[in-house]
Amino acid sequence: MDKKEQFYQRLEQRGVSRRDFMRYCTFLTATMGLSASFVPKVAEVFAAPKQRPPVIWLNFGECTGCTEAMLRTVYPYADELVLEILSVEYHETIMAAAGHQAEEQLQAALKKHSGKFICVAEGAIPTKYNGGYGRIGGRTFLEIAQEVIPQAAATICIGTCASFGGIQAAKPNPGGYMGVGQALKMKTINIPGCPPNPVNLVGTIVNYLLLGKLPAVDDMGRPLFAYGKTIHDQCPRRSHFENEEFVEEFGSKEAALGYCLYKMGCRGPETYNNCPVAKFNDGTSWPVEAGHPCIGCSEPDFWDKMTPFYKEF
Repeated sequence: MDKKEQFYQRLEQRGVSRRDFMRYCTFLTATMGLSASFVPKVAEVFAAPKQRPPVIWLNFGECTGCTEAMLRTVYPYADELVLEILSVEYHETIMAAAGHQAEEQLQAALKKHSGKFICVAEGAIPTKYNGGYGRIGGRTFLEIAQEVIPQAAATICIGTCASFGGIQAAKPNPGGYMGVGQALKMKTINIPGCPPNPVNLVGTIVNYLLLGKLPAVDDMGRPLFAYGKTIHDQCPRRSHFENEEFVEEFGSKEAALGYCLYKMGCRGPETYNNCPVAKFNDGTSWPVEAGHPCIGCSEPDFWDKMTPFYKEF
């Protein structure tokens, strides 16, 4: 049995048919902005990848929510993403090693893959007091970032904290927290969200494996396939906004009818993301569909600029 057939067999054992898998590949291909002709090639990336790029995943000031989101990916499942599609050399949350052994693994991965690995950074970096607000193995987050990230072939910042600083960088920000690119004064691929949809990380990686390059980005380093339009532009409640049909109280008749949440503080018009299209939890739902206004979590400084939440701008 070849590698591709083994992959489909494992999916079937989990109750996933080939049709379900191809439906996901079609969805992912469309999300990436590629034509339908790429669907078989996207499926090939998962079923029989030609290469397994090494990945070093660094955790800085964060809540691990971005990793938790990644662990809930489907087609590929997290174990396939980690063990068969990528070669994850270092990731504090999922690796078996701990303590000195884990840090030795990091150094070994750097020595072996310098200039060839993808670095995924999760969490903001404190810069004040020589980075003293965060340490791993006796070294500050800043020191680790300065050693590892310049050696990467590309750096992907997963989540708003790594991308722009997130809640850690909210005023008065005593630790001087910053996004990875800002702290190191370099360009990064940013996949913001609190947490971001894992589809956007998978799409970015598939773009790299399929086309040999990272996706096109906006002026903030965000992939255009995921962050090229506002929430408002793609929102299924947009017609209610145009007709001036608004929810003005949670639990009201208007809320039950699915009216626009703008007057409840929805930041959709100011927020760039593909939440209405990609949704969360295997495409089950997203905040506005569940009756909650968007809080703009994928925008820079959202904790300062978008608050107070639940109040109309």
